[in-house]
Amino acid sequence: MNKIKILLSGLLLVSASAVLAQGAKNIRLNEVLTNNTTSILDEFGQREAWIEVENTSFTTYNIRGMYFTTDRSVLDPNMSVPERIKRMSVIPSGDTRTQIGGRQHLLFFCNSNPAQGKLHLSLNVPVSEPFWIGFYNGNATELIDSVSVPALAANQSYARHGNNWKVMAPENVTPKTENFIKTDETKDAYLKRNDPHGFGITLLAMGIVFFCLFLLFVFFWIFGAIMRHLDTAKKVVNTQPIKPITKTVEVTHDLAHATGNILQDGLKTRGKDKEVYIAVISMALKQYQDDVHDVESGIITIKSKDTDWTDEGSQMTHFSSPVIPTQHNAPHIPTGPALK
Repeated sequence: MNKIKILLSGLLLVSASAVLAQGAKNIRLNEVLTNNTTSILDEFGQREAWIEVENTSFTTYNIRGMYFTTDRSVLDPNMSVPERIKRMSVIPSGDTRTQIGGRQHLLFFCNSNPAQGKLHLSLNVPVSEPFWIGFYNGNATELIDSVSVPALAANQSYARHGNNWKVMAPENVTPKTENFIKTDETKDAYLKRNDPHGFGITLLAMGIVFFCLFLLFVFFWIFGAIMRHLDTAKKVVNTQPIKPITKTVEVTHDLAHATGNILQDGLKTRGKDKEVYIAVISMALKQYQDDVHDVESGIITIKSKDTDWTDEGSQMTHFSSPVIPTQHNAPHIPTGPALK
């Protein structure tokens, strides 16, 4: 288990070193001015020689801990790292300006006092003589970039143009900006100079087209989703409320029909419910069993008997009270075999 952890740690360390090394290789020397009499001023209003570096990538990289040198002896591969560092000028940490953004530039003042600021280096730069300058990684061993600067007149600079370098006249010196900028240059000429094969403008055009297509896709997708929701809402509005209303109408119709039938039956029977007749017949049969009637052949005559069932408090309907059979007008119910 420990061996696996050590192996993974080693792989991560190597990967991180590779990434950092790749980021350092995107930093390039961009422009050098040795005899500054009319060019840019430092924070203290002084004109000093300067070296400009550029981040050629589109990502930010911090160059603190990297080295400048004008001593060619550091090219000796047998020289120890401590000895090589003695011949170099380190970029100190502690200044956010050393974190260079993509396609950005940073200026360092040479022949200066580091106590004046993090961007002031004690690097020895000859004023009117040719010299070599090297830019090393933080290990003081890997050479990132170098250039041999010719003797320059006052306020002239030596600037990178692609993979080549060119002496720039004082009016064309461009500290902290891209080199070879011409104020009278047209946009077409600028594009032709920076993108001679048209790859950049092609990628830009394709990117714009695909971006617009993506925006159209997103727009129509959102529009379609909204329309689907609206269609669903319309269906709900058009269908859901009708079902309860239809059901209510049906129930109301059934109740009305049943009520009408009840009322119609009540009118036909003059308020005498069928249950009343059933009760009368049952009571007559009960009286027959109790011998409270006169006996006639084939006829059951129910004698008058007060049962109090016709009291107003116990009426079974709100219509007129049913007629109570008496001895004189009692109904004659034929007897059958079941009644004997």
